[in-house]
Amino acid sequence: MNILIIEDEARIARRLQRMTTEFFGNQPTRITLCDSLQKGLDEITTQIPNLLLLDLNLNGDNGFEVLEQMVAASFHTIIVSANIDKAINAFAYGVLDFVPKPFDQDRLFQALNRFISPAVKQDESIKYLAVKRAGQIRLVNITEVIYIKGAGIYTELHLKNGQQELHDKSLELLQQLLPDRFERIHKSYLVNLQQAEKILINPGSRYGLLLKTGEILPIGRSKYKELKNKMI
Repeated sequence: MNILIIEDEARIARRLQRMTTEFFGNQPTRITLCDSLQKGLDEITTQIPNLLLLDLNLNGDNGFEVLEQMVAASFHTIIVSANIDKAINAFAYGVLDFVPKPFDQDRLFQALNRFISPAVKQDESIKYLAVKRAGQIRLVNITEVIYIKGAGIYTELHLKNGQQELHDKSLELLQQLLPDRFERIHKSYLVNLQQAEKILINPGSRYGLLLKTGEILPIGRSKYKELKNKMI
């Protein structure tokens, strides 16, 4: 487990390090502390973390610069900040959780539990998924997403306009972030149920999901009953 903490106050950085170490217990964990925006960006370039704990006010620099550059990256981000007014924007950019300062161990552990438990969702929902194209970050409104397909270590966003965009996060990580209307119907597919038409039952107990676009996606046998109940 590789965890990066970007926090300019040494006392708080050490506290985050201590609590995070305690939370993960005996699990092998590498925790790196960076006290500036640039050091944090350099560290991410050198060693991509599994989890980033990020302050938003870094010696006058705006932590949102990290968020804007890394929002499409393959790791989760938890904001730890006194800038509570930025929480809504942070969730819109796709952070896993926002821990307001001052914080205690229970609140931080709650956020870390979200990181290790995909079923634990935050009340807030993201509004955008960020994609990289030609070195630029573009925000895609999740209302435009019909379904998401696993593509190795990446995912493909299939949009209403017929376009496809690559995203660096896996299906598992995206499922943690997206609202409940995005349902995992197969090991390779995450679908916006607002775009679903009906379930098709094919010979041999094979199931498919007919989308409003006319496209048919496979439904895993273990997913059929739960999906059927949700679409009734």
